[in-house]
This record gives sequence, C-alpha cells and structure tokens, in this order.
Amino acid sequence: MAGKETCAKRVLVVLGSPRRKGNSAVLAERIAKGARACGAKVKTVFLQDLNIAPCRGCLSCQTSGARGCVLRDDMQPIYRRLRESDAWVLASPVYWFTLSAQLKIFMDRCFPLLGAGGQAFRGKKIAIAMSFGDKDAFSSGCVNALRTFQDAYGYVGAEIVGIVYGSAAEPGELSKNDGLMKEAEEIGAALVAE
Repeated sequence: MAGKETCAKRVLVVLGSPRRKGNSAVLAERIAKGARACGAKVKTVFLQDLNIAPCRGCLSCQTSGARGCVLRDDMQPIYRRLRESDAWVLASPVYWFTLSAQLKIFMDRCFPLLGAGGQAFRGKKIAIAMSFGDKDAFSSGCVNALRTFQDAYGYVGAEIVGIVYGSAAEPGELSKNDGLMKEAEEIGAALVAE
C-alpha cells in the first residue's frame, strides 16, 4: 500500500505497431499494468491512428529561439505528453530486421526535444517492449532494434530501465507466456520506482 501512496508517476505508452492488440502491444499493456499497480497514471498513444509526417531534416527546431517542430500534425500534442511524463514505454514489432516504421518516424520526430540541451530526455525512464516472429532475437533482427534504442536514449541521457521481448507467430499470442507477462509487469513497477 505504501507504494501506491508515494508513487504518482506519469507514464506514456507509445504503441508502434499497426495492430492494437498485437504482441508488442500486449507486452506494453503488461508493463503499464505493473506501473498502474504502483499508482502511476498511464496514457497510451497508438501511432497507427495518427497523422505523423517524417522529419524533413530542416533543423529549424535546433535554431536559437525555436519553438519546436515546424510540422503541424498529430505529433504536436505528443510533445507535451512526452515532456509531462516521468517515464515512457516504447513498443514495436520487428519489421524487416528492426523497429517498425511507425515508431521510427516517432523517434525521428523527437529531434526537437534535443533543443535546449535535450532536457526533455534527461532523467526519463524508458521501458522497451518488442515482439518478433523468428525463433530468436538475433536472427529476427530484434537485437538491431534494441541497439537503436540503447544508442539513441543513452546519447540523450535517458535511462532504459527494462527491456522485454518475445517470439510469437499470431497476434496476441505472447499473452499466454506467463513468465514473459510477469517480467513485463516487473519492468512496469521498476519504471515508476523511486
């Protein structure tokens, strides 16, 4: 009970799969469940439903006095949620040996958060949820995606608290893997721990 009273963290779940109930979404929901059990407030963004354009590489967001990204699309409200959140859960299936296009565009569009020394990233806790269809994390390309997350978020001073991933052929299949579900919930609790 003490954890619920002291834990008032805000968690943003970013689903990078085109499937709402796909395996990476199942893992992300379990992470969210673990965070909620500690009293965290969780919001979810389903990228597939949003209109988010790729970064243009104009660098306007990095100029002196910049007010964020010049592209006006569905990424704008996400910037506010990212800043307000204490922790993020990033979920993606492995597509073509790396993370999904939806999540990659999202990550590219986070470039404006590097303005003012990248303060929007500093101290953020991040959990990663990945799913793949091959037999292991290496042959599937999951390791490539995980390395992308580690490199990107290490560079900006965020902390990856936990990574959970699994292999499944059918949408939602990972929900039957009790050990993996428990691991995901534990990552959710760690994500919002003091």
